[in-house]
Amino acid sequence: MLTKEKKDKIIGEYKTNENDTGSPEVQIALLTTRINELTGHLRTHSKDHSSRRGLLKMVGTRSSLLKYVRKNDVERYRAIISRLGLRK
Repeated sequence: MLTKEKKDKIIGEYKTNENDTGSPEVQIALLTTRINELTGHLRTHSKDHSSRRGLLKMVGTRSSLLKYVRKNDVERYRAIISRLGLRK
């Protein structure tokens, strides 16, 4: 589970300006963190199909956000995937 302190830390790392909490970079970073945590949960609880469905929805949302960033600014796209260590 993503605690408030952890979420604030991620927002602080990926924000583009002082009042930024909803830019695509921040959203992608938060989704990536939640995806990684849920992946660990599903390794232990392999029959948890409702959580697996939520994971797939999060992966789809992150993919859509990455496509949006790639379409508008390729340099921002390359920067975010290298910072997060995503394979693309």
